[in-house]
Amino acid sequence: MAKSSIPSPSPRLLMAALTAVLVLISADRAHVAEAVTCSASQLSSCVPAMTSSAPPSALCCSKMREQRPCLCGYIKNSSLREYLTSDDGKRVMRVCGVPYPTCI
Repeated sequence: MAKSSIPSPSPRLLMAALTAVLVLISADRAHVAEAVTCSASQLSSCVPAMTSSAPPSALCCSKMREQRPCLCGYIKNSSLREYLTSDDGKRVMRVCGVPYPTCI
């Protein structure tokens, strides 16, 4: 079986790419009824846990709870969906006590 000559991206590169996407998306903020400013960059502290088996930090959980009303919007965003719907993304929400959203 031939080995792939394309190396896998490093976790550091994946974190940098996701952070860049989050920063770009944060420019397009929306307000929800609970007066939470939806800003995906607020979840940047969750990137290590959402891209590995690392446990989420206290800051990550705090921000995940704060951004809970915004999660459906993030899931509907094709740039963010894979992080939130992944097994690790779901694990982070579960560990942080944030129910996985039921988006309509």
